[in-house]
Amino acid sequence: MPNIPLNPKAILELDGYLEPNVPAIIHRHNIFRQWKNTIEQHEGGYDKFTQGYRRFGFNVASNGQMVYREWAPNAVEAYLIGDFNEWNRTSHPMKKDSFGVWELTIPPIAAGGCAIPHDSKLKISMLLPSGQRIERLPAWIKRVTQDLNISPIYDARFWNPPATEKYKFNHPRPPKPKGVRIYEAHVGISTAEGRVGTYKEFTRNVLPRIRNLGYNVIQLMAIMEHAYYASFGYQVTSFFAASSRYGSPEDLKELIDTAHGMGLTVLLDIVHSHACKNVLDGLNEFDGTDHLYFHEGAKGRHELWDSRLFNYNQHEVLRFLLSNLRFYIEEFHFDGFRFDGVTSMMYKHHGIGTGFSGGYHEYFGDGADLEGIVYLMLANDAMHDLFPHVITIAEDVSGMPLLGSPVDRGGIGFDYRLSMAIPDMWIKLLKHKSDDEWDLGNIVHTLTNRRHGEKSISYCESHDQALVGDKTLAFWLMDKEMYTNMSDLAPMTPIISRGLALHKMIRLLTHSLGGEGYLNFEGNEFGHPEWLDFPRAGNNNSFHYARRQWNVVDDPLLRYRYLNNFDTAMNHLAGKLDWLEAPQAYVSLKNESDKVIVYERAGLLFIFNFHPNKSYADYRVGVEEPGDYRIVLSSDEANFGGFDNIMPGGKFLTTPMEWNGRKNWLQIYIPSRTCVILAK
Repeated sequence: MPNIPLNPKAILELDGYLEPNVPAIIHRHNIFRQWKNTIEQHEGGYDKFTQGYRRFGFNVASNGQMVYREWAPNAVEAYLIGDFNEWNRTSHPMKKDSFGVWELTIPPIAAGGCAIPHDSKLKISMLLPSGQRIERLPAWIKRVTQDLNISPIYDARFWNPPATEKYKFNHPRPPKPKGVRIYEAHVGISTAEGRVGTYKEFTRNVLPRIRNLGYNVIQLMAIMEHAYYASFGYQVTSFFAASSRYGSPEDLKELIDTAHGMGLTVLLDIVHSHACKNVLDGLNEFDGTDHLYFHEGAKGRHELWDSRLFNYNQHEVLRFLLSNLRFYIEEFHFDGFRFDGVTSMMYKHHGIGTGFSGGYHEYFGDGADLEGIVYLMLANDAMHDLFPHVITIAEDVSGMPLLGSPVDRGGIGFDYRLSMAIPDMWIKLLKHKSDDEWDLGNIVHTLTNRRHGEKSISYCESHDQALVGDKTLAFWLMDKEMYTNMSDLAPMTPIISRGLALHKMIRLLTHSLGGEGYLNFEGNEFGHPEWLDFPRAGNNNSFHYARRQWNVVDDPLLRYRYLNNFDTAMNHLAGKLDWLEAPQAYVSLKNESDKVIVYERAGLLFIFNFHPNKSYADYRVGVEEPGDYRIVLSSDEANFGGFDNIMPGGKFLTTPMEWNGRKNWLQIYIPSRTCVILAK
């Protein structure tokens, strides 16, 4: 992208209400341009600057020569130590340049190979000005392993497998998907057994499920190495190391390549919002100071997360983080990123104790953290510039305007934002309101309340809501009866009947009305029966809840399969009829007493009857386009746990007379707690 000044008209075309904040938007864009100029003038542009991982850390030439570089300006002496030199603290000294970068070249062995054995352990040993010696895991290390029988502290390993053991990619990346349907997954919990699952098992057992369900994107959590398994992957210690809990880097490459062969796009849940505060196996106090990669003092610490905060205004930190993005795209063939904790990055208060009212002063005033915002602009600009196929998604609860607009139009550059208000709404409804108290107007408003020109991804429940202390939607709906009445051999109780019906209706309503993309957390597609709880001291380190019970959906006698069938039908239909790519729906009816919602999107007619006990024989609904309509999906099919009260494929002819602000109407039977889609 050309580095040209921002035209205020480009901002106001998207949102005229931003006019008072145009100076603030231009100001942050100018800071972004200054950084981009610096990178172009001193680093040869994005292309060279983001290849930091080819210069820093350990890099082996074709002749076996190994060069190691590390940024540690506070150290006065530095040595590479490890198995290869029997941990000798003086035999391999490093040299420091004027920028605080240490360097060591180790010539190849006589036979032409690398002098450091593959997968052997190593560290950097440094002397500080005080005379103290510290030892650290290299910051750019690509492989770390943990042996909990010995210690929770990670070991750094030199990952340089022989050519015969390096994974070779076989499949091209699929084309950039339209209508993204995301399956959010965690490799470790993806086995039904009480242990950590592996990349290879995920490749073999879970990828085919995801493809068959009709999702076209996978979002992988907890890949970047994290010391504490129960942190869900959000306390990262080694940013360039794919977690060794699940297998080797080559196993992860095979997973992604296999997914590509199935036509699936793969995103990484990237954590650049903060870092684990571990010193012995993290970045904290790497060169003995508390302000190398992070801000010093309170500014560099997140009170709630008990972690360290990056200094995005530091040249070498930008190199580290931007190269980290490129590394995962080039080395592992990831297709993009879901950026975690974006709210924390964009505000000095990190969103702690702050409720966002939607007033624009909250986004552009003193509370805005321009360093974090500009980093996100650089990350989006650089990755989209170098890799046009890349998809980026922001996890932001604040509603920051222009988050999903291109950087050259004053935006922060994300392709999508997560609609975080939607899952909150569903949980609150199920917790606090009886069915007859549901406010359909508020439901529709929450699902459609998104910024014009910025794409959103809707979802019914987040991975956080699966954690112990909360419940999934299925658990809120059916609770203890999930243990006793989910068999077809048991009677269909009112609680199970309601639970199955609302689970399907909530999903289709969110999928088709809530955004330009859809996300589901693994297992929720079939109403996973229990919460998620990682092994920790409080549960005797049990894996009982840190797994996915595929057995219940695979059992032909259990009703979980009905929800799975509906999810499959919904996703495949969305892929065929393209409603996610279509402009926002036109809602023609929100009838509070009848509990009926009607809207049109992508030329389809969506009808929902949320009434707990009223069915309507000849319900008149408006529709803009005249013609013959037929039912293409009904939540009432027996295959979906329904009662087969609606004839699939039934036809309805429109009458050319205005109804609910539409030019035509048709009449349809809609049983209670049922949703249908009609197509011409």
